[in-house]
Amino acid sequence: MNLSQIFESQFGRRPEFTVRAPGRVNLIGEHTDYNDGFVLPCAIDFATCAAAAKNGTDTVRVYAADYGESDEFSLAQAIESSGKQWADYIRGVVWALREHGFSFSDGLDIAVSGNVPQGAGLSSSAALEVAVAQVFQTAFDLPADKPMLAKIGQYAENRFVGCQCGIMDQLASACGQRDHALLIDCRSLHTAPIPVPDTLSVMIIHSHVQRGLVGSEYNTRRQQCETAAAHFGVKALRDLTLEQFEAGKTGLDETAARRARYVIEENRRTLDAAEALRRNDVPALSRLMAESHAGMRDGFEITHPAVDTLVELVHEIIGEQGGVRMTGGGFGGCIVALLPHHLVEPVKQHLAANYQARTGLKEEVFVCTAHEGVSVAKEAV
Repeated sequence: MNLSQIFESQFGRRPEFTVRAPGRVNLIGEHTDYNDGFVLPCAIDFATCAAAAKNGTDTVRVYAADYGESDEFSLAQAIESSGKQWADYIRGVVWALREHGFSFSDGLDIAVSGNVPQGAGLSSSAALEVAVAQVFQTAFDLPADKPMLAKIGQYAENRFVGCQCGIMDQLASACGQRDHALLIDCRSLHTAPIPVPDTLSVMIIHSHVQRGLVGSEYNTRRQQCETAAAHFGVKALRDLTLEQFEAGKTGLDETAARRARYVIEENRRTLDAAEALRRNDVPALSRLMAESHAGMRDGFEITHPAVDTLVELVHEIIGEQGGVRMTGGGFGGCIVALLPHHLVEPVKQHLAANYQARTGLKEEVFVCTAHEGVSVAKEAV
């Protein structure tokens, strides 16, 4: 059954509309978003979809088709945690909308389903948040544009779910453009589309090292960056040059200093990588992505031995003909490669022959295209 049919089987009528919100892969610029810096993600083919209709009550009823589970909560009462993580992302968005002054005249029935791999660093949570925010915006004609929907999703994840993520994931899901990456200034939320050369494939490879941001070291990294910014008396690490960092680092905790150096360098790499993509300068992009991965491994310390192995194996095939690095929050998950189409199969074969033998894990390969952001449709999904 498609999602509209699932909705009908659960709620006894057809949905009024459907929403599609994509996951994202970040090409470069990791852990720079909450430092007010720059990131270069693209929305991908994988997405979370939601079918919805008003129900004439004060209750929101949700069916998660992928889990076969339901949740419901009243809009007449304070919204609290359900104890189920998937449901809390939805509750959190509704809570965040109300915290931002939006009101709703009715409850909604919503069915959700998605194919964004979970725990892989491809922002399945952000896709769900943006989808739900778009559902409420559409149902009640709320005065909220796509950047605002992204901010609502981030606010929900920060304040309700408890993960101190930056704005990148939600903004990429909301504002992505087909065949383009999105250079995002995470302070101003300005976005600039950057063409992805049609000679390159976007390959995402899941290490199958499972990862989870809530309760992980993600929040610790954010605290370390804030400590470093406070040491220099700046609002965020985005405001520091490498020269200023070197001149003023005396007295800063050694670990916080390593984190700060990585973020400052990664911001510069991200801007340089956007320019390399514009020029179709693949050797420059290859070097920048390699430096980014080394920085995540050695300075920010968020990679994993199996992830490092994946990156090494891909690099052995593509060399300077493409770029490869870990992507996502870290501690497992996926790597991303930009590579010529003709090298996709050789990379797959090289990984099949070596990755499991070296790590005991089996890789999973997705070849993607840059996709548009959240969209609304009347037809079935």
